Amino acid sequence: MKPFAVDPDDPRSQLERMLAGDWYIADDPDIQRQFRRALRETARFNDVYAQDPDASQGILGGLLGGLGEGAHVRAPLRVDYGSRLYIGAGTFVNFGLVALDVVDVRIGERCQLGPNIQLLTPIHPLEREARAQGWEAAEPITLEDDVWLGGGVIVCPGVTVGAGSVIGAGSVVTSDVPPGVLAVGSPARVVREL
Repeated sequence: MKPFAVDPDDPRSQLERMLAGDWYIADDPDIQRQFRRALRETARFNDVYAQDPDASQGILGGLLGGLGEGAHVRAPLRVDYGSRLYIGAGTFVNFGLVALDVVDVRIGERCQLGPNIQLLTPIHPLEREARAQGWEAAEPITLEDDVWLGGGVIVCPGVTVGAGSVIGAGSVVTSDVPPGVLAVGSPARVVREL
């Protein structure tokens, strides 16, 4: 976990700090404007999906940082900002993805994400006073090509899941997973090569 330390002379805005993955105050007005835009667009996506799943994917093109050809995301979807969530070509995302994309969340090509997946980039200081003041930071998440996450998987900040790996349902992934393995449990542990 990143130690809590803030330079009082740092001239960057809270938004610039957030995008760099550094400590920032989440209720900053510029950040909240981006959050509210994502909230509106995800609500629109979720509503349209119920009527026309194929047409709803076009909404994602304007919300997400990238949506590859042939990718499909089922509603409901929840994001913090959307603009830092990238989904590769041919990837399928089942119902209930929560992607807290404070910094980049990159999902590779041909991935399969089961229902109720959580991809969580934010981190919070261990110090009570800093948490009470609203400080947080983030670390990116990467799912390389051909990854399969079983239902209910939680991927924690800073984790990379290697190409072709499978994470068993209900697992909590707290550290990097190498390519081509099966990992299960909480915390997820490699049980065998694939």
